[in-house]
Amino acid sequence: MKTLTVFTPAYNRAHTIGRTYESLCRQTCKDFEWLVIDDGSSDNTRALVEGWIKEDKIPVRYIYQQNQGMHGAHNTAYRNIATELNTCIDSDDYMPDDAVEKIVTFWKQYGSDRYAGIIGLDQTMDGKIIGTKFPADRKTTTLYGFYARGGRGDKKLVYRTEVIRQYPEYPLFEGEKYVSLGYKYQLIDQDYELLALNEPLVTVEYQDDGSSRNMYRQYWNNPQGFAFIRKVDMRLVPDRKRKFMSCIHYVSSSLRAENRRFIQESPLPFLTILAVLPGYMLYKYTEYKVKSEQKFKLRHG
Repeated sequence: MKTLTVFTPAYNRAHTIGRTYESLCRQTCKDFEWLVIDDGSSDNTRALVEGWIKEDKIPVRYIYQQNQGMHGAHNTAYRNIATELNTCIDSDDYMPDDAVEKIVTFWKQYGSDRYAGIIGLDQTMDGKIIGTKFPADRKTTTLYGFYARGGRGDKKLVYRTEVIRQYPEYPLFEGEKYVSLGYKYQLIDQDYELLALNEPLVTVEYQDDGSSRNMYRQYWNNPQGFAFIRKVDMRLVPDRKRKFMSCIHYVSSSLRAENRRFIQESPLPFLTILAVLPGYMLYKYTEYKVKSEQKFKLRHG
């Protein structure tokens, strides 16, 4: 059995996923398989992947599902992975040629049941590291511990499959397509650390229609998902200021979801009451931003 599964959620990314595939074909280490979760694409993603399966350059598995959003695709991936390690490479990103080799070699040298997996670096297409590297003297970290100590930028996570399955799946809310992937990562952080690898494991390109560039719209269209993760934040983040900020966002999302029981359902009801006014202001600001964006698109096509 291979050591690593690289899984790729894909939704109408036929124009970019070929770059992902080509980078996997170039890997200097072949100790991996590729799992594509087609999250309801209406383009020719299926035909592309089926063609690559026939080419037989690398082991490829393909699963189609009705559109559930990125988190739903992750749920499906985790149910179908059999290898010791897994990592997500988005369908608009690709791996440096030696990324699999770095992951497998590093894990075989330092990995054990003590760790949840590996945390590595992201880089841009011109080779610049995104955000900050890990301190040279820090060999392990949690994801949120890294950011709490001043770390910045997206990081690439490689998890032990056995660990990722210990925790609940991402919830699915009717009519919504977004729940933060950080939900599982926060839970794992409570019990395990990650081995820090100061090497780029993915090359990223943020798409104009990707979630990173459309957060106001995501926030507006998926209020139950955002309220859910804010309740998790209230329970798990240690900093009082961050707890209050989570309450503000929770109020805003609850208002958008028309949930009148949001105070009773809050893990921190008193702090949530204090957050009602700023939460309402955030709700109205988000409404303004989304409507302004819609008007701009109508005017400019």
